[in-house]
Amino acid sequence: MSNNLNLNPEIERKSPLEIKLFQEQLLRKQIAFIAKKSPFYKKLFQKEKIDPNSIRTIEDLSKIPLTAKDDLNKFNDQFICVDRSQIIDYITTSGTLGDPVTFILTEKDLERLAYNEAISFVCSGCSPEDIFQLTTTIDKRFMAGLAYFLGARKLGAGIVRVGAGIPELQWDTISRVNPTTIIAVPSFIIKLIEYAEKNNIDYRNTSVNKAICIGEPLRKQDLSLSTLAERIKEKWDIKLYSTYASTEMSTAFAECKEGAGGHHHPELIIVEFIDENGNPVKPGEPGEVIITTLGIEGMPLLRFNTGDICHHYTDPCACGRTTMRLGPVLGRRKQMIKFKGTTVYPPALYDILDDISEIDNYIVETYTNDIGTDEILIKASCKDQSEAMIKRIKDHFRAKLRVSPAIEFLNSKEIDKIKHPENSRKPVIFHDKRIQ
Repeated sequence: MSNNLNLNPEIERKSPLEIKLFQEQLLRKQIAFIAKKSPFYKKLFQKEKIDPNSIRTIEDLSKIPLTAKDDLNKFNDQFICVDRSQIIDYITTSGTLGDPVTFILTEKDLERLAYNEAISFVCSGCSPEDIFQLTTTIDKRFMAGLAYFLGARKLGAGIVRVGAGIPELQWDTISRVNPTTIIAVPSFIIKLIEYAEKNNIDYRNTSVNKAICIGEPLRKQDLSLSTLAERIKEKWDIKLYSTYASTEMSTAFAECKEGAGGHHHPELIIVEFIDENGNPVKPGEPGEVIITTLGIEGMPLLRFNTGDICHHYTDPCACGRTTMRLGPVLGRRKQMIKFKGTTVYPPALYDILDDISEIDNYIVETYTNDIGTDEILIKASCKDQSEAMIKRIKDHFRAKLRVSPAIEFLNSKEIDKIKHPENSRKPVIFHDKRIQ
């Protein structure tokens, strides 16, 4: 697919001030559009006595209250800024923290989505010579699969849509098509390796040289590889690139070769990081990710609270980009667990479980005990189900977190049933059963 767009934008190498002024021009244009077209934000501006013309800088955004997922659920149609005849695609969020939210995309929004993914691919070292193997679904109202497909077309690369699961079909496709890059959930790459080893497939000598990873963290808070990523690299020495995105932002933060966080695309989104009191946090401190979309036509958002807790970094990257970098997701505010005096986010639990080689499958449950505090139950598949193994797992948690959860052994198929509920588009590893 030919295009004249620059897929290595110069703005990503400008000074922080130049980036800020550039974003503020786009912000004023987006605010004017929203003030005219969005029923939800028109009412919000009136209720809060906000003059849209007064929102001229990024700092001015603090005058606007946060938009929450509940707003999107309760007033969904009021966020739509176009006539129904302009809507091309309907999608929904994954519903990880509640009911899925419906989103719409116009032709312009689909073009923006393609551009976003194409420049993200370039950031991660991809080129028109690449062939992508898509192992995530492109149906079931899923934005990510669609974004990857459109981005590959915009880049001018090849793509083969295999979809989720079926390791046999994945390896057959690799042998037939010779893709250079797989797009996959990291834990699925482990399953591909296990299948290859069981079936004598020489996976280390295939055409695949890198993976664009979705849905699970590849890095710890210090940006070193997570246990899951290390397990992949020990077996299969391919380049791993982490991404962070969501349906609401219609934008991706993709790692470059330096692996020092996902790069911000200034022309597509404004990002704030705030503490529990709504105040900005300093670079390197954990903060809740608040996004304002730029260039969105169908359902633009102002100061949307993603609920994700991340670090961010503002020093220039060794790759030459000067844009802000977003670190791995520590967890979601609503998923924070207060366990015996220790604050824990699910990814910290996953990293410990991934470090225990005997565990081949697991989910994490949290629930409210009789005295009203949080408890954690690990349901794991493990060949060794002895008391000694339980003690070893608990000791591992104590060493890392100073507390240990309850352990229950199930077989892998039982866990898969819980992990892949009907109509789910991705694995559900964390199950929150607490009394709200």
